[in-house]
Amino acid sequence: MIEIKYFVHATTVDNMAKRATGWLQGELSEKGIAQAKNLAEVIKDEEFDVVISSDLKRAIDSAKINFSGRDVEMKTDFRIRECNYGDLDGKDSALVKYEEHIEEPFPNGESMKDVENRIRDFVAFLKENYDGKKVAIVAHKAPQLALNVVLNKMTWEDAIATDWRKTGAWQPGWKFVVE
Repeated sequence: MIEIKYFVHATTVDNMAKRATGWLQGELSEKGIAQAKNLAEVIKDEEFDVVISSDLKRAIDSAKINFSGRDVEMKTDFRIRECNYGDLDGKDSALVKYEEHIEEPFPNGESMKDVENRIRDFVAFLKENYDGKKVAIVAHKAPQLALNVVLNKMTWEDAIATDWRKTGAWQPGWKFVVE
């Protein structure tokens, strides 16, 4: 069994401007840096065997702040990147509708099923390499929803409809278990 605690990256300049960053790197905003520092304080007593972040700058920077000063292995992994919105990377976030791209990719990008396939591969990697461990993940919206699909057996429609971003129900990490 693997215990996962999933943390989303802190607020970026793009988030504040209502732009969908997608596969662009993204910079943490001042608000985001403060959020990451606050989260570090909130989770300071939690122990992890490894911290794995997406390989995009906003997730790497969040992970470095969230876990600064800790003696914990930190890695990055391409598979937990945000969805590639293709032509919509960096554009108005209102244009990025996950519901319309479960099967059909964004123009010159990925579908939610593509993200799900990356997450299935990532979960297999975790099973092979981190059995019995506690893993912190710092990543993005689509991979978090995909973990709900893969590990919690939700449909994409349900995962999207109940996303905390729609309800404003942020929390300092979400727990997942890999059996």
